[in-house]
Amino acid sequence: MWGAPGRVSVLATTNDQAVLTPPLMPTKTAKGATAPTNVTARPNAVPSPDASVFARVLSPNDVIQVKVYQEEDLDKKEIIIDKNGMVMLPLLGQIKVGGMTTEEATRYIQELYGKDYLVNPQVNLIVDKFATRRFAVLGQVQHPGSFEFPPNESVNLLEAIAMSGGYTRLGAPSKVTVRRTENGSPKVYYLDATKMAKDQKKKPFEILPDDIIAVGERIF
Repeated sequence: MWGAPGRVSVLATTNDQAVLTPPLMPTKTAKGATAPTNVTARPNAVPSPDASVFARVLSPNDVIQVKVYQEEDLDKKEIIIDKNGMVMLPLLGQIKVGGMTTEEATRYIQELYGKDYLVNPQVNLIVDKFATRRFAVLGQVQHPGSFEFPPNESVNLLEAIAMSGGYTRLGAPSKVTVRRTENGSPKVYYLDATKMAKDQKKKPFEILPDDIIAVGERIF
């Protein structure tokens, strides 16, 4: 149901880690001007990294639709977010929504339409399908391979190892590595799963999409 003018309707977000990359702000154009392209601004209100850690964010290959109340010519269905997190919208051209939650992206699109084209636009962004998110567990586990994140849930290191069947007889829980890409650069974390399992007060190490977990071999 649509709310009063100027309010935003959004779907509930899910729980995953996210890194938000701030793009550039577009230049202002007069109302009715030719649509700008490659607009990469981010919304004004973005939560702190700590607040967004467990929020499901929009990612490449997610399928969304955008509706603008009483502006059917601006409605877009089955929009696939490209590898750079970009989508193409009427009047706005290319904008970046990758790395934003559905709420952030909805407010951002409403802000852009309200700036140069519409008065108090009502924007509704719906996620038709989230892209499959996977991680790999290799080394000394019972069932090494690739695994999907459960829908609407995060996965920590101990849960990921449990999903792979647990350690083999030769598995060394104190010798676990997690490889991932952060800000375009590879990074390796050296972790002790034994200590993690014993310390219930310590914050779990959260697994991100495309992480590669490797369990080392015990030395007798």
